[in-house]
Amino acid sequence: MDYRVERVALEEQPTAVVRAVVPEAGIAEFLGGVFGEVIEVIGAQGLHPAGPPFGCYVPTPDGFQVEPGFPATGPVEPSGRVLPATLPAGPAIVVLHTGPYSAVAAAYEAAQAWLVDHDGEATAPPWETYLDGPEVAEPRTLVYVPCRPR
Repeated sequence: MDYRVERVALEEQPTAVVRAVVPEAGIAEFLGGVFGEVIEVIGAQGLHPAGPPFGCYVPTPDGFQVEPGFPATGPVEPSGRVLPATLPAGPAIVVLHTGPYSAVAAAYEAAQAWLVDHDGEATAPPWETYLDGPEVAEPRTLVYVPCRPR
């Protein structure tokens, strides 16, 4: 798949997330319950989702440190497993992946290649924003990488 990489300027965004270390094989099942839990907490606090769900995945020896959730219309108070967090402000690149979630690694590879070609470096962990649910035959996923020139 050919990927187009775009530069964007992000504004800091309050979020509500659940953090956990999850084996790679268990991520899809974990996400299924988390998104509903986060929506419930956001609503109970009089807030609303400010965009589609997202997930940040950082490899660890035990699987992935995952941080899935939703951007929120305001700061979230901790409730159960749901914690406040933010998506960072600043320059970033974004890549659109269309197709199965299992193939989204190619979008990360395209982003990394772009950074190398443009003498850039990541400034924070990347994250994925899910524009479509798993019921869609060819779901769209945006991969964001905060970055700067070297």
